[in-house]
Amino acid sequence: MTMNDPEVRHLSAGATHDHEAVARLLHALAEPSRLALVHLLTGTERRVVDLTRDLGLAQSTVSAHLTMLRDAGVVAVRREGRSSWYRLLRPEVAHLLADAEDVALAPVPREEAS
Repeated sequence: MTMNDPEVRHLSAGATHDHEAVARLLHALAEPSRLALVHLLTGTERRVVDLTRDLGLAQSTVSAHLTMLRDAGVVAVRREGRSSWYRLLRPEVAHLLADAEDVALAPVPREEAS
């Protein structure tokens, strides 16, 4: 698929794109532990202590990843006593990751002979 393909031209014709915003989102997601956090938070709210145990990472590492995801608008935090509960703020991010996995794991099509 090239920029000259009708499908690609349709996607970009007359549209304005905030590439900076998309880059910030993708940068926040571009780390395997953060992707795992998004998967763990899909459809449920979890405490930092639970996420730390499930990922096998230090609490400070998990907290740093969650901060980055929160700053990118991907997750939200709710305080309850001494616990911090995290959830996906944008559930469509889970769909984005599912689509990205489909693309990443799909066989690469061969170039057809011209």
